[in-house]
Formats: sequence, structure tokens, C-alpha cells
Amino acid sequence: MLRNAKTLKGYKLDSLDGEIGKVNEFYFDDRHWTIRYLVADTGNWLTGRQVLISPYALRAVRTEEQNIAVELTRKQIEDSPSLKTDQPVSHQFEEGYYGYYGWPKYWGGLCRWGTYPYIVRNRRNWSESAQPGKAWDRHLRSTDSVSGQHVQATDGEIGHVEDFIIDDETWAIRYLILNTHNWWPGKRVLVSPQWIERVSWSESKVFVNLSRETIKQSPEYAHQTTPSRAYETGLYLHYNRLGYWVDEPADKEHSY
Repeated sequence: MLRNAKTLKGYKLDSLDGEIGKVNEFYFDDRHWTIRYLVADTGNWLTGRQVLISPYALRAVRTEEQNIAVELTRKQIEDSPSLKTDQPVSHQFEEGYYGYYGWPKYWGGLCRWGTYPYIVRNRRNWSESAQPGKAWDRHLRSTDSVSGQHVQATDGEIGHVEDFIIDDETWAIRYLILNTHNWWPGKRVLVSPQWIERVSWSESKVFVNLSRETIKQSPEYAHQTTPSRAYETGLYLHYNRLGYWVDEPADKEHSY
């Protein structure tokens, strides 16, 4: 299901033996544009450190209850590798983190989740769907830090990043929500990461391989709603692109 990142912010996190805090923000990589960690606000528990939860541990997002089920105990989280709040997520930390939990490394192959296109939580299935590939050098960014960055079309600025739309099955970022109010009052549009040419972190700017007029004529996005498949189909038709659901494998039987 598609969900707005800012809508998930504040959802409670329920571990196997009690609440551990609330969703604060997300870290994603800028190659696959996939959520790699949920950052938890644990209040007075585990102060002074970032508490990161991998999507491997996220079992269900419950809209009505506004919580996320985490298949870890409080003790497991407390004993996991510690990362101070003022430190970036280093490769060394990630090696220790994934080693501690024993999960397949997402950077260990060509697919979104390493050697797997989807999150494979059942250890018995890890070797069955593996696809060999070379490890890649990942760089993590936070959704909070990217929100507000300007977006550059092929012929000028078009707006700024307001939010992200996340697929809670693959934890891929499906769209960036662009606020274009400086050009067209009140209008918001969606841009797929597939259409991003590059990101200049030094300039705090996202470059898309689309013209301003093409973006202007795209279907308007209704703020804080979940895009329907009909809307998505119309959006991809507008840009003359194949939908992400066409390119990705349909078989998800090994995901859980």
C-alpha cells in the first residue's frame, strides 16, 4: 500500500513486548530510492542514540490504530549496535547492525534488497530466490533533510520536495511530492525517482529529466491522499513511461 511519509510520522511502534516509541523520520539510499531505516523517537528510553529499525523488522502498518508492528523485542533493540544521535549512519555501523540481526545485506547485490527484489523475511527462502550481484557503495539520506529541496526541470526550477510516497510492501519510495505553488498556486504533482537525473546534495537540489511544461500538464495530486492505480496509470501515460508495477516481479510469495 502507498503511504505518505509525513502521515507515518508519529505512528506508534509496537515491539513484541511493548511500545518502543514513535516514528520520527526515515533514511533512504539514493540509488534504489528505498527506505533502509525507520528512525524511532523513543522518548526517555535509550536517550542519546539513534534507534534505527530496518524494514526487515516491520511486519504491518495499521492505519486505524496508527501504529506499526515491529517483530523485535525491546531487549533486542536495546542490545543492538549503538549509534549516537549526532553521527551519520556509517558503513561500519551497518555491517555491525546487519550482522547483529542476521539479515541479508541490502547492498550485497543488484536488486533493491541485495540479492532479492523484495524483503525476504523467512530465512528458509533466502537461498531460493537469491540473485548474485556485486555489492555497491550506498549513501543514506533522511526524508527530513531532503524535504524542502528545490527541484530543477530541464528548463528551470519547478518547485520543492514536500513529501514522499512510500510503498510499505517493498519500502520503495514511489514518488516525490512536489509543491509548485511558486508557479501554479496550490498545485502539487508527483515525480517518480525513475525520472530523476541526479541529485546535487551540495546545492540541495533535485534535477529531473522533464520540462516545466510537461510537469505543469501532469495530473494534479490531491494533498494527503493515497494515489489510486487509475491515477498512477494516468500519470505514467502522461509521461509515456511504463509503470513500476510492470517492471517489478509479481511473485512475492517469499516476502514473508
